[in-house]
Amino acid sequence: MPTRHVDVLIVGAGLSGIGAGYFLTTQCPRKSFAILEGRERLGGTWDLFRYPGVRSDSDMFTLGYSFRPWTDAKAIADGASILKYIRETAAAFGIDKKIQYNTRVKNAAWSSETASWTVDVEHGAERETERLTCNFLFMCSGYYNYQAGYTPAFKGAESFKGRIVHPQKWTDDIDYTGKRVVVIGSGATAVTLVPALAAKAAHVTMLQRSPTYVVSRPSADASADKIRKRLPAKLAHSIVRWKNVLWGMYVYRLSKKRPEGMKQFIVNGVQAALGPDFDVKTHFTPTYNPWDQRLCLIPDGDLFTAIKDGRASVVTDHIETFTEGGIKLKSGAEVPADLVVTATGLDLLVLGDVKLSVDGRAIDPGKAMTYRGMMYSDVPNMAVATGYTNASWTLKCDLTCDYVCRMLNYMDRHGYTQCTPRQNDPSVSAEPWVDFSSGYIVRSRDKFPKQGNKVPWKLHQNYARDVLALRFGSINDGVIEYKSTAAATAAGRQQQLS
Repeated sequence: MPTRHVDVLIVGAGLSGIGAGYFLTTQCPRKSFAILEGRERLGGTWDLFRYPGVRSDSDMFTLGYSFRPWTDAKAIADGASILKYIRETAAAFGIDKKIQYNTRVKNAAWSSETASWTVDVEHGAERETERLTCNFLFMCSGYYNYQAGYTPAFKGAESFKGRIVHPQKWTDDIDYTGKRVVVIGSGATAVTLVPALAAKAAHVTMLQRSPTYVVSRPSADASADKIRKRLPAKLAHSIVRWKNVLWGMYVYRLSKKRPEGMKQFIVNGVQAALGPDFDVKTHFTPTYNPWDQRLCLIPDGDLFTAIKDGRASVVTDHIETFTEGGIKLKSGAEVPADLVVTATGLDLLVLGDVKLSVDGRAIDPGKAMTYRGMMYSDVPNMAVATGYTNASWTLKCDLTCDYVCRMLNYMDRHGYTQCTPRQNDPSVSAEPWVDFSSGYIVRSRDKFPKQGNKVPWKLHQNYARDVLALRFGSINDGVIEYKSTAAATAAGRQQQLS
């Protein structure tokens, strides 16, 4: 099978993949790279999700790239605007020309002898095969299963006469105008869907087993607008970005330090929005503490407005069974429905389900440990772009891309061909990869690498701390093993000569 070679192979053309392309272009201009995207378009999650009201659940000054200012008026942006931003960023830096679409990576095998990855891919519906090689593999495919979301088995679902759809599978032919809609779930997707559907539906019911913390925030950032009017775009973007980062860090730290106080503050805000007669204790007061799961952000209180106007309602109960005309609850009540939307969560995949091997040994990601949240123990020349759980995804991905480029340049300067995190410290103990109680996290814990109990294996979920460690910290910290392979060095020289 003929092969083609690039220095760096990026898997995924979403937010993090396009960001990786930018950093390689600007910081490692001599490195050749390609981006493989399994779908027919770039954008990742923001191209995949098309359900009504889809939007960011964090502000665009932190979800946007550090190197390209977000200039739209709304800080809490809709999905179409975010997708446009990603596309324009890719085009502005020529990254779109590096993308190979409809290409799924199936296997990646590392050879220490040649210091390279051999990557097997499939193209299109015909699944034509191709083999590539690269010196460094950069996984930017996120951790969502794009093929399907998570939907539990509901008793009696086959008897329901209406339509049942998961938001991840939303299509343009779904008509909800004038219909009774039930949205099952209480997370970020559910609180986004309910007010959007309520604009046309006869009524929308958010049916939840248990409540989630919901916080309202203006869709536009007034202070950011003032700063942007007075300062150049890049400087203003940086100031607003840090303002929002530090505020988010403060809220998170306060939630962990004084959970009861933060809990009461959030619940009181909901009560003020919905009025004194609304049963906030039942429907908006979780049993867990703030930031044990992500807070749900709603722009301009749109969910609360839909509830107050009578266009939407919340039911907190367990499902007994589906019926022909709706859903029967364990309390005995029945919620009528013409359309049921199962906003019941996402299914997670490690590395986009790519099978890894190192020198013929299969790698089980669940048995590895993450180095600085971006590399796997004993896996050479591979990085994974993964965002924060308590802040915007792109914040950590930007730092990861910057660190990878620093590492590649360091290796070139010293003639190294391999970099491998080695966990040789017996005092380091393994912990779950994310300290979250969300269902989609708990269901997937065994699949993902563990974190350690101390640096550099510990994930602190702290952007300011990571800036110091990843942007300014030493590349050679004694944990990464750097090596030169004679065969690989000779091959590299031959490539330069040719």
